[in-house]
Amino acid sequence: MAYSAEVLRRAQARLAQEKADCEAESTARIESLYRQYPRLKQIDQAMRQSVIKAVSAAFKKGGDTTAAIETIKEENLALQREREWILEANELDEAALEPSVICPHCGGSGYVGAAMCECLQELCRQEQKKELSSLLAGKETFDSFRLDLYPTETDPVTGIRPRDLMQNTFQLCRRYAREFSKLSPSLLFTGAPGLGKTFLSACIARTVADSGFSVVYDTAGKMFADFEAAKFGGERSELTDKYLQCDLLIIDDLGTEMTTQFTLSVLYQVVNTRLMEHKPVIISTNLPAAAISQRYAGPIASRILGTYQLCPFLGLDIRTLRR
Repeated sequence: MAYSAEVLRRAQARLAQEKADCEAESTARIESLYRQYPRLKQIDQAMRQSVIKAVSAAFKKGGDTTAAIETIKEENLALQREREWILEANELDEAALEPSVICPHCGGSGYVGAAMCECLQELCRQEQKKELSSLLAGKETFDSFRLDLYPTETDPVTGIRPRDLMQNTFQLCRRYAREFSKLSPSLLFTGAPGLGKTFLSACIARTVADSGFSVVYDTAGKMFADFEAAKFGGERSELTDKYLQCDLLIIDDLGTEMTTQFTLSVLYQVVNTRLMEHKPVIISTNLPAAAISQRYAGPIASRILGTYQLCPFLGLDIRTLRR
């Protein structure tokens, strides 16, 4: 998964610390046993020396190499038998004298060859969930979404019952989150403020992240600010890489930013790059489709309105109703 550089750095730091703690625990445990049974330490040291002697004998020129190796082998076997006897007599598990490995697949490096190991992936998922939790309110779940807050009366402008429309939108969002894959479509949430766009975006973010995908959730203003910092402030490219590389990008409140040539350029870069690489985006905006066409340059509006699945939101301001 394409986790952001910051998430990966924090996960790697945690793995390194856990590996160091594991090694320290192993060393303390083995040294404690050696203090109780000094002969075990002598045997283990002698066995390590026997390996060195065997290698040295194998490369030694002249003399009876075969006889030397055979002698070393017999000494080693005798040490092994004595070691086994001490362990058995004191009811000790042989594993107690072996260093613990934090991960049997990668040994704590975080990678198996060039592939990220499951242990590091899990730490990345945990760090990503922490990051999302710091951005979201913490209460957004599909189970807590309230359809009863949407009117059942027909809207006079659209001729649609808001609750019926929102039931379809809710079911689409829940199915999208549960079945998310890199082939999932991009979504466009449109509607007036306070209708649940941010809430359902957050529900999707949590569910998709829990499934192990990398998710970046930010407001449009924060995204543009990051690109500005990267370009004009000499900041690290990781500020912007995350918007292009994550499995799912969620941009909240598009249309609230000040529209400039720079923001249009950034939005085109993000939308077009992710479209070309088949990486899903969810955009929420208070702007209707017509206003999107007017506000954003033709290529941007064409890509969003032409390729994103429209998810309309209709009803009364839920924030006001809750108050």
